[in-house]
Amino acid sequence: MNKKILVTGATGFIGSRLVNKLASTADEIFVLVRKNSDLTSLSDVLHKIHLVYGDITDRASIDAAMKGMNRVYHSAGLTYMGDKKNALLYKINVDGTRNILQAAAAAGVERVVHVSSITAVGIAFDKKPVDESVVWNFETISLEYARTKHIAEQLVADAVKNGLDCVIVNPAFVFGAGDLNFNAGRIIKDVYNRRLPFYPLGGICVVDVEIVADTIMTAMEKGKTGERYIIGGENVSYKELADTISRITGAPKIHLPLPFWMAKLLKSALDLKKKNQISKLFNMSMFRVASEFLYYDSAKASRELNMRHEPHEQSIRNAYEWYKARNMLT
Repeated sequence: MNKKILVTGATGFIGSRLVNKLASTADEIFVLVRKNSDLTSLSDVLHKIHLVYGDITDRASIDAAMKGMNRVYHSAGLTYMGDKKNALLYKINVDGTRNILQAAAAAGVERVVHVSSITAVGIAFDKKPVDESVVWNFETISLEYARTKHIAEQLVADAVKNGLDCVIVNPAFVFGAGDLNFNAGRIIKDVYNRRLPFYPLGGICVVDVEIVADTIMTAMEKGKTGERYIIGGENVSYKELADTISRITGAPKIHLPLPFWMAKLLKSALDLKKKNQISKLFNMSMFRVASEFLYYDSAKASRELNMRHEPHEQSIRNAYEWYKARNMLT
């Protein structure tokens, strides 16, 4: 029997890839959008989906959107690595998630998949990849985005205790075709344009958006209630990542490592210059995170959700070729 499925965050990078895949199934797909949402990322499937106007921070609109739905993918959220939007981060990531969970329970929704973040999992302080069982330790670097994603997961756990069927997925750093807003892809653009003369000393877990979207859909079918699943791939240092980007794009290699303490001094000097050509990635919150090792073990998703793997080079290539074909790199 065909199901009615509601997707939040459908115009975002992960959400749009998810909707594009869901649109090819027999289910009836509804996407929650605001009146001023840019629907470019959904242009290929607009004729196959239903637009529902609302906002996750407006409970009344969520109650209306949730009526008659069987399943919900909650991928809406604000990703911001800084300290200037703390109230908004909380309003969207925490209050918005609470609205979704309460409305889903009230509407009798069968199952909710909550798209969280690896910042809600933790940091690999000894470079050994962490899994879903690690105790959250992100508070050591004071990042409000991570805190709000962690609190949102606690709300999901409470909802499960109260009888709502929920599964959590934690995508790592997502690259690939379709990253219109240069989320993870900003580093590709900046290395290509020689705006990143140094690399931080940490590392990240790279995964392609196609793998993420496929695994999220499998989580809806096979994920265990109340469980979380890290959706990741290769763990690479920023040096390795920068070398891969240079190799694929033909940009010069980056040879200068930059420790966090030195980055603070450099940032102070650069801020005195009205016009500097350094990457927007070079803010202290982001650089602080990039100085740690966000390495993850995705064995659980591989085992229980049939998550596939591919080399991080493939993801970078997919993103670069997509940008290049659309003249988005200059």
